[in-house]
Amino acid sequence: MSAPNPTPSGSRFLYDSFDAASARIEANERVSKLQFATLEQRLGRIEVMIERLERRLWLAVYGVVGVILAQGVASLLDMAPK
Repeated sequence: MSAPNPTPSGSRFLYDSFDAASARIEANERVSKLQFATLEQRLGRIEVMIERLERRLWLAVYGVVGVILAQGVASLLDMAPK
């Protein structure tokens, strides 16, 4: 009888396909991490732009209210007895 062979027998191509698949999975994971990082950066920029737009809109609202109040005060002053 011969001694048991400690090295795996069979074709190396049986194991190479698993190595290629795991390398492909790792590459896909790295790409997805980069995509999520880029997405987070874009969302951060969008949030900053939305905050700026919100400030501008409130400034416009306050401006319109100020003009309306100024016209009301002006009309009250015109109606006051002289």
